[in-house]
Amino acid sequence: MAEMPFVNTDTEDEFVMNATSEMNIKKKRQTSTGREIEEGSESKKKKKKQYQPNYFISLPITNPEITGSVQAVQDAIIQQDQRLSKAMVRSGSLHVTMLVMRLSNEEEINIAAGALSDSKDFVENLLKGKTVELSFQGIDHFRNEVGFVKLAENDHRTILAEIAETMKKIFQEKGILAGEERAFKPHLTFMKLSKSTELRKEVKKIDSSLYEDFKNHYFGDEILHRLDLCSMLKKKQPNGYYYCESSIVFGEKHAAEPDDAELLSLSKRLVENAVLKAVQQYLEETQSKTRQTDGSPAKTETAASGSKNESDNDNTK
Repeated sequence: MAEMPFVNTDTEDEFVMNATSEMNIKKKRQTSTGREIEEGSESKKKKKKQYQPNYFISLPITNPEITGSVQAVQDAIIQQDQRLSKAMVRSGSLHVTMLVMRLSNEEEINIAAGALSDSKDFVENLLKGKTVELSFQGIDHFRNEVGFVKLAENDHRTILAEIAETMKKIFQEKGILAGEERAFKPHLTFMKLSKSTELRKEVKKIDSSLYEDFKNHYFGDEILHRLDLCSMLKKKQPNGYYYCESSIVFGEKHAAEPDDAELLSLSKRLVENAVLKAVQQYLEETQSKTRQTDGSPAKTETAASGSKNESDNDNTK
């Protein structure tokens, strides 16, 4: 699934491209039928504008093997055409889009977050404890304007499609205008001309020969472990990932590979433990010194030893 294009966003836009092509074809077929059809076209345009998605369900890509390979492709392309540096998607933003939607206010955002939460039970029942590994291999494009890494055709991709379709139904049942009529086509976008208005004026098409050496490259596997409700328009996180309203987590990867928040929490706990240990050691040392100066057992023992020495000296005399 692809996201729709917006100014200052990093969401894919191949659906708009396809939709625009279809509308242009229809317009050409309808030009001879008169004003009535033109008014219908205007109505469709208004409806499309009202729907313009601003949120999406994201499957984040976190495997360093994949992000590193994507970076290698991007670097190779930029070396050949420096202008395309403006078209590259940051590694922190890499994801697969499961579903797009239009959320108009906070109430709808909360409803969508609830729908995502409801989806968790379905995903877990579908997976039945199994690990879903999504294999990324090869590069393709949409109209030479969007470059993406392909998701291999296998049973795991089929499961992903089933998850996307069911989530679409769950969101729509809650009154959220979500999804597209087109078939689910998961992919990993790493480059698109729509990221820069200036670039689109300079470059009309991306030459596929720029990434010819990577067309069949194996990028790695991503374990399905988290789905996020993300904003297309709100300010991104420091690591480049989208603003996240809510998430669902499942599978074993989350426990084995903590995210940034978990790592921060763990770091704080380690620091707190170290501080507590240092304080405890300081208190013990302080108490020990105090006992030695106020008649503590250590001092009494020393005094007794001194008295015994004096007695022995008297006997000797």
